[in-house]
Amino acid sequence: MGWQKSTGYTCRALVEASISRFKRVIGDSLRSRVDRRRANEVAVAIYAVNRMLELGRPKSIRIA
Repeated sequence: MGWQKSTGYTCRALVEASISRFKRVIGDSLRSRVDRRRANEVAVAIYAVNRMLELGRPKSIRIA
């Protein structure tokens, strides 16, 4: 649809889906209280979500 392209709706929907996926898998809040530990917690969580997405994607190879 034209309005979706002009407003950037598709990109926004993809970002919202990513945030929703992260919260469903990892949780809604951080457990650490120190900023450095929070940064590590987020980094590990993002790595885990990205790894799960990577494992779920098919590996395509060209045959002909």
